[in-house]
Amino acid sequence: MKSFFSSIAVDTLLKKDEMRVQNVKFVGKRKTQDEFVSLKPKHKTMIKKISLIALVSLLFVSCWKDKSPEDLIRLKEKFKSQVSSFEKKKENANKNVNKGLKSLNALKSALEDTKNEDKEFAKVYGDWEKVNKRVEKLNKEYEDLKEKAANLFTAMETQTNSLSDETSKKTLNAAIDRARTKYNGTLANTSKAIEKLRLLHGDAVEVVKALEVAAALNSFDNINDQMKSIEGRIEGIMQELNVAVVESKKLYEKKITELGE
Repeated sequence: MKSFFSSIAVDTLLKKDEMRVQNVKFVGKRKTQDEFVSLKPKHKTMIKKISLIALVSLLFVSCWKDKSPEDLIRLKEKFKSQVSSFEKKKENANKNVNKGLKSLNALKSALEDTKNEDKEFAKVYGDWEKVNKRVEKLNKEYEDLKEKAANLFTAMETQTNSLSDETSKKTLNAAIDRARTKYNGTLANTSKAIEKLRLLHGDAVEVVKALEVAAALNSFDNINDQMKSIEGRIEGIMQELNVAVVESKKLYEKKITELGE
């Protein structure tokens, strides 16, 4: 529309105290007054149409800002993507822990049979180093999950507080508060589960060191209880992390009024 108006230049002449069109430059061509007058009805109609379209567009944008959450949909999608990423990192950590446990058992067997000791030690240390890296990546995903959840709840509150109906506003805010409280509890348990994974990694490395001593003394009896302890803790930790995934998915799969139940 701007280019349309800029293509018209009107020269005026002061005559008997009135401003009158002297000649017109229309789309780069000079037009006489009579020629321009003959064009006016057609372009008046065009100008009216353009003005109407601009007005409707402005009203649409205004209504959209009033009736639709500015960031809610975008933040919901970001949170959904983050939940998926956290779930993948959780599965990767689980696979690496089980792989590390398997190599730990293989190391113990190799030491008892005095076969390939150096090779088995190198393998088990490498496997548990991978566990440590997976745990740290999982923790980073957890921190991102916590941040995106907070942003999502804030967006929900902002949108709710923009409602004019006080009853609806009160009901939704109460539901949001219940959902936030419940989810914050889930996040706290998730953080504890990740810390348990860290401790599991540390204990596994201690077992490897103990095996080095046991190999020198040819006595492995005291190592068995430590290994059983590690094996018994893995399933419980992964179940706690699974709860985080399930509760997170509820935030974008369920209605807000159902989340605090």
